[in-house]
Amino acid sequence: MVLHGYFRSSASYRVRIALNLKGLQAAQVAHHLRKGEQNAEAYLALNPQGLVPTLETDDGGLLTQSLAIIDWLEELRPSPPLLPSDPWRRVRAKAFALAIACDIHPVQNLKVLARLRRLGIAEAEVQAWAASVNRDGLTACAALLDGEPGPFCFGERPTLADICLVPQLANARRFGVAVEAFPRLIAIEQACAGLAAFRDAAPDRQPDAE
Repeated sequence: MVLHGYFRSSASYRVRIALNLKGLQAAQVAHHLRKGEQNAEAYLALNPQGLVPTLETDDGGLLTQSLAIIDWLEELRPSPPLLPSDPWRRVRAKAFALAIACDIHPVQNLKVLARLRRLGIAEAEVQAWAASVNRDGLTACAALLDGEPGPFCFGERPTLADICLVPQLANARRFGVAVEAFPRLIAIEQACAGLAAFRDAAPDRQPDAE
């Protein structure tokens, strides 16, 4: 398999974690988002959205969107599972992941921030926008975990929820959010950091890290 991504892309980060948890290998091809390499004609032939990640499967198939890719990995290798076995907690874990992947990440990503700049919004306000999106979203995420004992988001092993949370915390820090205000989320992040699957997927450990 080949994973097309970017070291700092949180969506690519999610897929790297999932691959590691599943014990699957994928060669990495980097596309520098800040240089616009995702808009090259050759890459658009793989992913018409011009987004990362894209996963090329062993048989030449192309998969886009991080959560869809992770769902395919779950089908490909069911063990270890990336969702709780209990139906109620399973749905809650999915909801938590979607809160990040659909409601936080898209409105603070590079494309949206670039659009704000083109509209003439001052850089300080652009950065404040991204920080507020992260802060408000993480506040909601912390509340969604009320009553969950841990050490991970939904129990004693990492799930899709943790796969989405850890990269989003990294994003929040880049925008200057004081993530220490979310002790439950930080405790989960520390539990994840105890696993090689998460450590090895970190942006600063990728071949294209700057």
